[in-house]
Amino acid sequence: MSTRYRCTSCGNLTRFDVTTSRRTKAFHHFTVGGELTVEEEQVLAEEVEDVVCRWCGSGKGVEVLPAGATVEDAG
Repeated sequence: MSTRYRCTSCGNLTRFDVTTSRRTKAFHHFTVGGELTVEEEQVLAEEVEDVVCRWCGSGKGVEVLPAGATVEDAG
């Protein structure tokens, strides 16, 4: 299940700009012509650096909802 957010400033539950740093390992497959296909990508580490509400622009009022929370739970 992915992380859900809620903006306490405006009530937004659906639109956020999320800045994430990710460290990955992937198999790079090049054709003889030099075209790249990335396969078997694994996320080794991931960190959410910033979450900003797309509706009101606030980053201070964004909270992470508990796992399994529904829209009704957030309201």
